Amino acid sequence: CMRTLSGHTGGVWSSQMSDNLIVSGSTDRMLRVWNATTGDCIHTLYGHTSTVRCLHLHGKKVVSGSRDATLRVWDITSGFCEHVLVGHVAAVRCVQYNGKLVVSGAYDYMVKVWNPDREECLHTLQGHTNRVYSLQFDGVHVVSGSLDTSIRVWDVETGHCRHTLMGHQSLTSGMELKNNILISGNADSTVKVWDILTGQCLQTLSGPHKHRSAVTCLQFNNKFVVTSSDDGTVKLWDVKTGDFIRNLVALDSGGSGGVVWRIRASDTKLVCAVGSRNGTEETKLMVLDFD
Repeated sequence: CMRTLSGHTGGVWSSQMSDNLIVSGSTDRMLRVWNATTGDCIHTLYGHTSTVRCLHLHGKKVVSGSRDATLRVWDITSGFCEHVLVGHVAAVRCVQYNGKLVVSGAYDYMVKVWNPDREECLHTLQGHTNRVYSLQFDGVHVVSGSLDTSIRVWDVETGHCRHTLMGHQSLTSGMELKNNILISGNADSTVKVWDILTGQCLQTLSGPHKHRSAVTCLQFNNKFVVTSSDDGTVKLWDVKTGDFIRNLVALDSGGSGGVVWRIRASDTKLVCAVGSRNGTEETKLMVLDFD
């Protein structure tokens, strides 16, 4: 362990890293900007009146979403709050920022598109009938995942809903979008591959080797999909055919409490954040090297 960044007085719910800077958001209502090389806290960002639930870092700016129903735009160099975006009426759960537009999803069932510089809401995307938990934004399309089991694809220019992707049975906890391919992981234990231009489901990653519990995280490239689950496994799939290839990780405590919470992969390495809800598995990071 090279650094421990100490200073938050509540749980850390969100974090992102860029170069040697780390930004974190906490239940203590603050964001902190850290130097990863030294471990020093450079700025403490005060302003939110409740938990900082999500954040997105782009260049020298970070946008944070909070249970206080607001979003804030911060300059991480100066530590100043530049803009406050007000309009949601419940906790903001997810945010995306591309340097020009901010997209936010909240527990008020709404997705909003903002011009942060003018602190103006350009579109309120209405259609979900339950809380919005996940977002992807490529500058043209907004994709939102909700507890209502649907995923919606929106046109960011017009605010119109282009497609409603139906097929999951529960909450879409995580998604990844590359070009026109969207992959969604769901609490129903399945992963689906979609074409967001046609609205078609190309593959459902299921079958006899499918996850036995909620999908917690996923990543994909042009060959493979890697998925992790509450069942204590990490699985490798063929992105084109949807075929199961093999288990990359299978915890002994899987099925009795062991969980793989998060995964991050490069071309040769896979990092898994492992733990449990009941103490059957110690909290740790597993690193698999395929080089």
